[in-house]
Amino acid sequence: MYAVVIVAGGTGSRMNNELPKQLIEINNKPVIVYSIEKFQNFNKDIQVIISLHKDYFDLFEKIKSRFNLKNIQLVEGGDTRYQSVKNALAVLNANTTIVGVHDAARPLVSLQTIQKTFTAAEQHGAAIPVIDMNESLREVNATESKAVDRTKFKVVQTPQCFKKDILLKAYDMPYSPLFTDDASMIEKIGCQIFITEGNKENIKITYPQDLIVAQTLLQ
Repeated sequence: MYAVVIVAGGTGSRMNNELPKQLIEINNKPVIVYSIEKFQNFNKDIQVIISLHKDYFDLFEKIKSRFNLKNIQLVEGGDTRYQSVKNALAVLNANTTIVGVHDAARPLVSLQTIQKTFTAAEQHGAAIPVIDMNESLREVNATESKAVDRTKFKVVQTPQCFKKDILLKAYDMPYSPLFTDDASMIEKIGCQIFITEGNKENIKITYPQDLIVAQTLLQ
């Protein structure tokens, strides 16, 4: 049994918009709906858990009705990503084996990326999608900057997928600001992360200009 936690707890302060980025519409459809539909197309029986700021519960119920979204559980998002995911993990079905954690603001994740990552998590316990860096990198400190080998670095995407018992063990740890994503927590408990190939279109909408890119790609 699969489950996916779609993290949508933010309020979109960097978007200069009254709505958070995950609820803004692109081509007449809220960003979060694209994400939900992708996972339900991947597996019609997947448990979908949305971790959303409580101020937007009523709006999301209207969105569910408008787009006829079924089999979705809504939980209250926390002040941090850590708390938002932890709240969602509390309602996992007992028979869940693999859990994906996905950013609601990544509406362009491909079915292939989802499939590869869930399959790899079944085989290896923990898996994340990545893509190659395509720009030059420099390491900067207080006194200098120097070029680094970009082939040694990857851009991390979501969904990040894990066997349920591994993810629950990681979320037994207290919160730390060093936990930038779920994979960093999994590593902290001593588990190795397997990487799979993501898709370049799977951008995270963060700033207003990202909406323009996403709109073009979603047409």
